[in-house]
Amino acid sequence: MSGLFTPADISDFLEARHKAHAELGCAPNMHFTLNDVRGMKIQPQESVAGFQEMLAAPEYRSRRLAFVAARTLARSQLMRALSSREARCFEDVAHAEAWLFAEERDSAPRRAFG
Repeated sequence: MSGLFTPADISDFLEARHKAHAELGCAPNMHFTLNDVRGMKIQPQESVAGFQEMLAAPEYRSRRLAFVAARTLARSQLMRALSSREARCFEDVAHAEAWLFAEERDSAPRRAFG
């Protein structure tokens, strides 16, 4: 995600999210989400409130939610929007993916070779 988001942009994003979730091949709330917001600008309060509302919708909750965000005021806004979510911010995609999938990797059955 990048740039500045208006209420209309957030509405369009919500519609796209609804369509994408309808196509997921897993049970509800069992998906992982990685969102790269390094290109996002500081958002107006109205947009931050829209993102907070969007992130609070229980039917779209991710099993784990990782953000790649630069150390800027936009990252501070993001952390406020996430206040009560199981989510983390990272500075690069590799670390975000490692955290997202650590639980899967740790619980995967191990094969013994001998």
